[in-house]
Formats: sequence, structure tokens, C-alpha cells
Amino acid sequence: MRKERMPAPIRLRELIRTIRTARTQAEEREMIQKECAAIRSSFREEDNTYRCRNVAKLLYMHMLGYPAHFGQLECLKLIASQKFTDKRIGYLGAMLLLDERQDVHLLMTNCIKNDLNHSTQYVQGLALCTLGCMGSSEMCRDLAGEVEKLLKTSNSYLRKKAALCAVHVIRKVPELMEMFLPATKNLLNEKNHGVLHTSVVLLTEMCERSPDMLAHFRKLVPQLVRILKNLIMSGYSPEHDVSGISDPFLQVRILRLLRILGRNDDDSSEAMNDILAQVATNTETSKNVGNAILYETVLTIMDIKSESGLRVLAINILGRFLLNNDKNIRYVALTSLLKTVQTDHNAVQRHRSTIVDCLKDLDVSIKRRAMELSFALVNGNNVRGMMKELLYFLDSCEPEFKADCASGIFLAAEKYAPSKRWHIDTIMRVLTTAGSYVRDDAVPNLIQLITNSVEMHAYTVQRLYKAILGDYSQQPLVQVASWCIGEYGDLLVSGQCEEEEPIQVTEDEVLDILESVLISNMSASVTRGYALTAIMKLSTRFTCTVNRIKKVVSIYGSSIDVELQQRAVEYNALFKKYDHMRPALLERMPVMEKATTNGPTEIVQTNGETEPAVLETKPPPTGLQPTSQANDLLDLLGGNDITPVIPTAPTSKPASAGGELLDLLGDLNITGSPVSAPAPAPQISQPPFLLDGLSSQPLFNDIAAGIPSITAYSKNGLKIDFTFERSNTNPSVTVITIQASNSTELDMTDFVFQAAVPKTFQLQLLSPSSSVIPAFNSGTITQVIKVLNPQKQQLRMRIKLTYNHKGSAMQDLAEVNNFPPQSWQ
Repeated sequence: MRKERMPAPIRLRELIRTIRTARTQAEEREMIQKECAAIRSSFREEDNTYRCRNVAKLLYMHMLGYPAHFGQLECLKLIASQKFTDKRIGYLGAMLLLDERQDVHLLMTNCIKNDLNHSTQYVQGLALCTLGCMGSSEMCRDLAGEVEKLLKTSNSYLRKKAALCAVHVIRKVPELMEMFLPATKNLLNEKNHGVLHTSVVLLTEMCERSPDMLAHFRKLVPQLVRILKNLIMSGYSPEHDVSGISDPFLQVRILRLLRILGRNDDDSSEAMNDILAQVATNTETSKNVGNAILYETVLTIMDIKSESGLRVLAINILGRFLLNNDKNIRYVALTSLLKTVQTDHNAVQRHRSTIVDCLKDLDVSIKRRAMELSFALVNGNNVRGMMKELLYFLDSCEPEFKADCASGIFLAAEKYAPSKRWHIDTIMRVLTTAGSYVRDDAVPNLIQLITNSVEMHAYTVQRLYKAILGDYSQQPLVQVASWCIGEYGDLLVSGQCEEEEPIQVTEDEVLDILESVLISNMSASVTRGYALTAIMKLSTRFTCTVNRIKKVVSIYGSSIDVELQQRAVEYNALFKKYDHMRPALLERMPVMEKATTNGPTEIVQTNGETEPAVLETKPPPTGLQPTSQANDLLDLLGGNDITPVIPTAPTSKPASAGGELLDLLGDLNITGSPVSAPAPAPQISQPPFLLDGLSSQPLFNDIAAGIPSITAYSKNGLKIDFTFERSNTNPSVTVITIQASNSTELDMTDFVFQAAVPKTFQLQLLSPSSSVIPAFNSGTITQVIKVLNPQKQQLRMRIKLTYNHKGSAMQDLAEVNNFPPQSWQ
């Protein structure tokens, strides 16, 4: 019987028209399924006549998101065909339907190799495009030789495709990079812009991947400069002109390559300074094409070792970008200025007014970048004007900006406040405007500032009293006001304010305000606690209203709020049983010392000004237990080659801890005589603090962010990570922050971390943030270690960990030897 032939399938154009007539997704899906069934049947029939048409339709369905994997082998059959039209659809299908995750792609290797040696350049071009798009590392190894041959050919059509294919080969198999080195010698002599463009892309890839290639290609800087000069000085060329600029794509690529070649190299940077100045001054800025070139020029100037005048020119270009109507250009300018503000602060300051104007932009992205840059520009000279603008911005900005803006104002005011009164007024303005959005530490910080400003107490309590009259919506403001009224209520009633006209307030009016806070629906539990404590304090400041205060306190002894109830019961006890002690217990708070958040060091940014960073450290206790504990730790690394730990705060560990540590180390080879129990150690003089002499400079270098972190310990669900910072003025000091996390289902309690280093180092272990590591990685303990390494020797450390877990005491020793070289070199 003769086999009946299937009818001719519909054309691709007809399929597209049919699918577009579908009114619903279900209708479209039905059409696609019907056509896919017909295509499958055709593939089973081995119909060579319409295979090309069917694969083309399949690719269209793939673009619409429907599965088309069953056409992969048909693509290979088309590639093996001798017809160019078949090969074109086959290679297109291979690029879309195949990748290196499917083994079937390896079947193409021989076809591609044959086509790379084909007599027709267009077939060779198809093979190069496919290899450069989806070639796996195995294919690249097998076919790199053919690509390298085509890179040397005189045919510019093939050379540009071969250069891009070589980029893909290098990305997949970096060790083949040297194979292409001889072929790159004459690439930049090509007149064809397409070849030039792809050649620059290839050189860029090689320089980024290999320091040796980077050094080798630095000699090409004069040639690249000459090409770029010809581009900007040449007249109108219709085949390369884009909006009046000659081949901007090639210019941008050359500028990127120059940026890589000139980075950290004085000679190369010197050779390109003049051409960068010419590009910056001669490029037309009325069209977006010119702005793209100028932006690349700015990035190159900022990244190489350019002259100061050239850097100012680059920042002025960014300043002009800020005046552009295009929002994208304004955003790019703000982002770039934010990156350069620390190195070229004064040049960026000249554009301060334009930057501040961007705070009024309607685009939220531009507004956020402008806010960040404005804070970076604040210094002691402009703090009043900048704070005025930022406070105005805080008044009118969207809620999502208020928290970051308030935090930034607090930090800037703390660093650059011209006077304490200005500082207090600024923070009170923030609390009045955005009190509900400030960080949790804003209230204690402001209380501390007010306490330490003794001469401003009367002024501050009067301002706060007026600020909360009838408005309790800003809870942080009400908390600070309640605290100050309780502390300095006598100054408020006496009217002793000299800074502004005093107001006449009676004791009853003050108590009315605090009672209103207590009963207000807007008051949080914490705020009510502040108000009740303030009322209690006033019992020793006021004379006529003590009985009223007793009544208020007794009422809250039965409050449903447990915190308020406890306070009220205790205060009632003060009135009844311990009244003779009440004046002493409720006397005015002394001046508070500011505790640093992360040990005795703080990161200080001066924004263009030189300001000393004052560091205060508490001397270690000289009692028996800390001394013996530090000395017991001497044996961790063996014998006399150890330096003691310098404790910075008293520890709660019992005195026997050192003896237990020695027992634990009894099986180690420790030079020196063994010790069975910790003997009473004599009083030792405190070693000099290892950060002495650094107090007049910013401590940490932002570049240290590049030091990789390490995992020092990971066992039984406990993981200890080390992150590193380096001193800005003394490179011998390394600050290590440990982070301990717990992946088990139960908390780890009574956690103690101990460390010791060889004697050539000095080590200081600060107090941990907690002694409990929460379960399920829901929190971490942080602790800071400072290591002085004057001889720049490789860092090594022995650590001991003790903690309680699942009802049993755990302890373990570990040695850390994998410190990254950047942390100690």
C-alpha cells in the first residue's frame, strides 16, 4: 500500500495571524496544542520538505512560553543540511532551545567544526554566533583552534564574529586565553569599526581576567588614545554617525578599556589625561548619546590616577547632569557624586545647592539619592544651612524617608553641632516632626545630651513642656519630655529660664500634663512608665502637691498593665516604709558618660574636615580573678610564646575557670612547668592599651570592607564567623568582630568565648553583646577582638568555647589558621 502523504502545514505567517485572533488564553492554548500535534506528526514522518517551516513555528511558540523541547533533534538535522535556509533556522533553534545542561548539544560539535571551515562566510558566521552564544566548556576546548584561525583572517565580517566568540571561549575556559594573544596584535590596526569594537571587547575581557594580560596590554594605551582622538576629531561619517557623534558605541568601549588599563598605574594614567580632557570638553551634551560618552569619561577619570584639575572637570560634568531634564541622568549623577564625595569633597561641595534642590524632585529614587548625598556633604562649616534644608525635607517627605532622614540628622547634629542649644533644638524639631519614625536609641541619646548640658536644663524643660501641650502623638517626644519634667520640674515651676522668656507654670499644671499622658489612648506602655516615674520624682521637687502625687501613684497599684502596676507598688512602698530614703533615691541624675556601641572605638567620618576622635577606655580590673584567668589562657598556644588577653570589662566567670582550662589542656605539649591549679596571681601592671596613640585620627579604613570574612568554627550547630577591619592610622591593628549563631532548636546559654595569640601579638577581648545564642539562627552574639601585629606576621589564634546546651555543659577548643592575608599583611 502506498503511504498517504500529510497535507502541507500552514506557514509561520498564517500561524501568527491565527494565534492573534484568539480572544482568551484557553483558546490560544487550544490552537497551540493542535499545531504542536501536527508538528509532532510531521517530525515522525521524517518530512524533510517542511522541517524548516515546522521548526520556525516551534520557535515562535517557544517565544510565547510554550514547551518546544521536542524540536531539539530536528534543529540538529537542519544544521546538518546543506541548504543555507535550513542551517539558519537550525542554528537559531539551537541557540534558543539548547544549552550546555542538555547532552544533545554535544552532537553539534562536529557540525559546527565543519561549518567553521565552510567556504561560505555566512555559514561560518552562523557557526561562530552559535558557539559564542551557547557553547559549553567542552565545545570551546574542541573548537578554540578554529576560532583562533578565523580571528587572523582578512575577512572583517568573520573577524568581528570570531572576536566575540573568543570572548565566550575565554569566559568558559580561561586557561585558553594565551591562545588568542598572538591574534590580538593586529586587531587594533583594523579600519573596520565592527572589528575594532569587538576587539576592544576581547581585550577588556582578557584584562579583567588576568593581571598578566593587563600588564601586557598597557603598552596599547597610546594606540587606543590615537583611535579615540580620531573618532572625536573626524568629520561627519554617515555610516557611523549617531545624533552627530561618530560611533559612540566604540568610544564608550574604548573609555571602559582605558579605565581598566589606567587603574593603579601612573604612566598609563598620564598618557590618557589629555584625551580624556578633550572628550570631556568637545562632546556635545544636547543629546543622550553625548551624555553616555561623558558619563563613561567621568567614570574613567575617577578610577585612574588622574590630575586634580581633571577630577574637578569630571565633577562639574556631573553637576551639569543634575540640571538635566532626564530623570535617569540626574539619578546617575547623584549616584556617581555619592561615590566620589569622600575623595573629592570640596569639588562636590560646589554643587551643594543643586543637590539640595533635588530633594524637591517628585521621583522617589532621585529624592533618596539626594538625601544620602546631602548628609555626606554636611560638615562644621555648613551644618546650620544643611540642617535647615534637611529639616524642611523631613517635614514634607513621604513616610518611608522619615526614619532614614531622622537618623541622618541625629548623626550629623551629634558630629557637627555648633552649640549645645542648637543641638537640642534640632533634635527636638526632629522629634516634633517625625517622632514616631526615629530609632529606638534616639530617646536615651537625647536624655543623655540634655543631662550633660547642665546650663541648658531650664531652657530644655520649658521647650519640651510647651511641645507636648495637648499633643501626645509623637511618643519619643513625650517620653523625653516626661523624663525632663520629672528631673527638672522645679526649674520649670521656678521660671529660671534665661535663654528665652520664662513661662508661668504651677505645680498642678505640670501634674495635669503628666496625668493626661497616663490616661491618653495614644500613650504606649513605655510612655506611661516614663510619666509615672516623672510624677514620682516630682514628689521630691514639688512641695505643695505631694498628697496628690501619692493618690496618683496608689491608683496605678491596681493597673492591668503589669509594668505600671509594679512601678506603682514599689513607689507606694517608698512613700510608706522608706520615706526617709525617698529624697536620696529620687535625687537628680548625675552627668552620664557616653558608652560606645562597639567597644572603645568609633568610626569617624569628617566630611572634609579634620576632627579628633576622642576614645575613652575603661581600665581593666586588677583583682585576682581576671588576672589569673588571663594568665591561665597563656598555655593555649604553648609555653612562653604567648601574650595575655587584656580584659576590658569585669567578667562573671568564677575564679576556677582558669584551672579548668589548664586541666583541659593537660594532654597538650606545653613548654614550661605544668600547673595543676591556678595559684593566686600577683597584681600585674596593666599592659599599654593596644590602640593608644590612635585617638586623634579616624580609626577604620573603609577599604577594609574588602577583607573577606571567614568561618572560624562550625560544629554541633554552633557557628563562629570572623569579620575584619583595619586601622586607618596604624596598619598594625586588626579589629576582628566575631558573630556566633546557633542553628539548633534550643538556645545556647552561658556562652563564653576565649582566645589567645602568640607573644609577638597583643590581643584585647571586649565584652560580648550577650551570653545567650538564640536557636534557629534567629539572632547572633557579637564580640570584638583587637589584635596588634607590629611585625606583620601571619596571624594564628587558639580559641576556647564554653556554653550550656540541652541541659549539659559543653566546651571545645579550636585553632584558627585560615586568616586572610589582607587581615595581617
